[in-house]
Amino acid sequence: MKYVVIVGDGMPDYGRRELGGQTPLHYARKPFMDQLASNGVLGLVKTVPEGCQPGSDVANLSILGYDPVKYYTGRSPFEAISMGIELGEEDVAFRCNFVTLSDDESFVEKQMLDYSAGEISTQEAKILIGELAKELASEQLSFFPGISYRHLMVLKKGPNNLQLTPPHDIHNQKIKDYLPRGEGASVLLKLMEKSNTILPFSAVNINRKKKGNKVANSIWLWGQGKKPSLVPFTDKYGLKGAVISAVDLIKGMGLCIGLEVIDVEGATGNLHTNYRGKAEEALAALERGNDFVFIHIEAPDEAGHQGNVRDKVEAIEKIDEYVLGTLKRGLDRYSDYKVMVLADHYTPVSLRTHTSEEVPFFIYQKSKPGKGNSFHELTAKAAGMYIEEGFRLMDFFCLTNNTR
Repeated sequence: MKYVVIVGDGMPDYGRRELGGQTPLHYARKPFMDQLASNGVLGLVKTVPEGCQPGSDVANLSILGYDPVKYYTGRSPFEAISMGIELGEEDVAFRCNFVTLSDDESFVEKQMLDYSAGEISTQEAKILIGELAKELASEQLSFFPGISYRHLMVLKKGPNNLQLTPPHDIHNQKIKDYLPRGEGASVLLKLMEKSNTILPFSAVNINRKKKGNKVANSIWLWGQGKKPSLVPFTDKYGLKGAVISAVDLIKGMGLCIGLEVIDVEGATGNLHTNYRGKAEEALAALERGNDFVFIHIEAPDEAGHQGNVRDKVEAIEKIDEYVLGTLKRGLDRYSDYKVMVLADHYTPVSLRTHTSEEVPFFIYQKSKPGKGNSFHELTAKAAGMYIEEGFRLMDFFCLTNNTR
């Protein structure tokens, strides 16, 4: 038996007037999802436990079969592990975004204009991280370059009991109500303020401004946490597996639970990613002897954060055609397999941030087709199946007969 999970990050949404009242997931042309869902099992799953923030970290940890209440220590440690960063027991890792803030003279009066600094290129960002490290790094403080606007900072014996806000949650809002709070917050605030006096004068940003691109004029620190400890996936489910994603968060989770991490050329984490390549690499991983592949696609989430409903529809359609379509053609050579398609959380276009509603899922098994329906928020709710503890969904997928 082969098992494949496809996570369309942030796919669910609310009805949109420009889509005739339908959600992007309902409106999108997705024949493969609808076909498999109609011959499978539909339902809703609560991936974000009460009291947890609705982020991709918590939600994907649930989907992979791990209770966030028990295992979650923060987002950034997973990203650090993916990047090969060794964390000590008392080290605290922070996501370090490059952002675009307004030009107000007072730092606290500035607005968050863009959480991704115009999706700055990885090459440009690496130069900026190097310049910041030269000015701000110390024996206790280190910066590590990542992809595009997503980077890391590590503080030895750093503060961990903090209130930090993801920058994508405060689009076009003044930052003063969302600055670091808690014990040790002043250290982070000073770093952010200092970065805003260094970055605007970098040749990278001067050139970006000349070209009319958004500048990366500040860092934004969030997602702090310490090194996690997770039971290997193979020990839980008896399956040898792999993970495919463009983002360090998901790669780090995979490494933490002993999954093979597969890098795909052209995988970007945005709308223009290598959808087909992810599916082809997943099939190759199964051919090499893996039993399980977890495929994560960030594009719908990015479209939601940007408030772009058309891009969100396009991302869902590309997932269907190039990821699921390619996978189905390849998987049909096996005598039996299971596919599960779902989202980790909602990212409504109208809100541009994550919400914690239950998300739709379907499970299809080749040898034991069920009687489902087309795949979207309303049909999943009408199906009547509800998994309240999201971390039990993987048990349901891997360890039980899912036909009804």
